[in-house]
Amino acid sequence: MKIAIGADHGGFVLKQIIANEVRKLGHTIVDCGAKKYNAKDDYPDFARAVGAAIQRGDAQRGILLCGSGVGASIAATKMRGIRAALCHDTYSARQGVEHDDMNVLCLGARVIGDALAYELVRAFLSAQFDANERYRRRLNKVLQIEKENS
Repeated sequence: MKIAIGADHGGFVLKQIIANEVRKLGHTIVDCGAKKYNAKDDYPDFARAVGAAIQRGDAQRGILLCGSGVGASIAATKMRGIRAALCHDTYSARQGVEHDDMNVLCLGARVIGDALAYELVRAFLSAQFDANERYRRRLNKVLQIEKENS
């Protein structure tokens, strides 16, 4: 699977670590920046880049990092077709995909450590959407909200 990954200065170091882990899991990285540390960069720029990679079909899923993960999550969810969520537990990282078809995992690099980040990424990337009627119905309602507000 192709995974778009992006981070501002707050997530820059963890982004490199996560990208290596994603590669070890057999996935391809689509690097959406930051490609060098810049203390003045802004998380919305990287959320837009990850979201756009998914919208174009260059990646199937994305991982976004910023200091808390909150800003990246808020920015990414503004994009059509992007279902991003901040997850700091493995249940949410897996269940967000299985029940809600989440396609972008947001992480707070100043909140979690490397080991938990690995577990979250593994849970997110190994999960598949459960297309039973209940989850499809709910997803269609979410997509309708998005359509009505675009």
